[in-house]
Amino acid sequence: MIHPFLVMKIMLEFYIDSLPLVIIRPTMVASTYKEPFPGWIEGVRTIDSIIVGYGKGRVTCFISGPRSTLDVIPADMVVNAIIVAMVARAKQHSEIIYHLGSSFRNPVNFSNLHDFSFRYFSEHPWINKEGDSVKIGKGIVLSSMSKFYTYMAIRFLLPLKALQLFNTLLFKKYQDLYTVLDRRVKLVMRLVDLYKPYVFFEGIFDDINSEELRIISKKTCHETDIFDFDPMNINWEDYMINVHIPGLVKYVMK
Repeated sequence: MIHPFLVMKIMLEFYIDSLPLVIIRPTMVASTYKEPFPGWIEGVRTIDSIIVGYGKGRVTCFISGPRSTLDVIPADMVVNAIIVAMVARAKQHSEIIYHLGSSFRNPVNFSNLHDFSFRYFSEHPWINKEGDSVKIGKGIVLSSMSKFYTYMAIRFLLPLKALQLFNTLLFKKYQDLYTVLDRRVKLVMRLVDLYKPYVFFEGIFDDINSEELRIISKKTCHETDIFDFDPMNINWEDYMINVHIPGLVKYVMK
């Protein structure tokens, strides 16, 4: 069976001389900034797994490289960039790549994600299915994988092994408690393995082509302000605390 991306590549190469080719490469896509309304999102994406797990009291630590940035862009800015690029490149057949991200001109650190999440859920605790407010702790930020594994071993894995032994000796009396705690630990370990390449990635993607597209479109189109995709316009503190995390609570954590 031929991979669909291979088919697409063959088609693009076949029509390259008669059709303009534009590649839009967004980084991590977050909830909408403004349109169709702030905070709209479907499903759990990238960093949202960590935020959701933290808000539900299942994640107690954050891992962050000291120089790692959180390269993220709201979904509606990605759509706006696609629309503007289609118009701007409609008659130009040369290939061009537009990076859509924030790490180059308006970076936010992974450590900020911990702060934003703690501040939001401290003031607005998540209400679980039983109607109880989930109280979250401050948690800690670990700067290396070795620190994370040490923390998990001392704080969770060893006590969990002791509970497992105790549960066996008492004929599975604490099986429900052990199952819940075991699932939480495994969830954290899966999230860490999944996002390890991102939280320690120190690269920055140059968005000079996207910036040039913004400059040119402003000169040639009066409606450009409607199709905003400039990461410099984002106040990350306001966006995360008042838009993105509330959107997760409303559309994902419900």
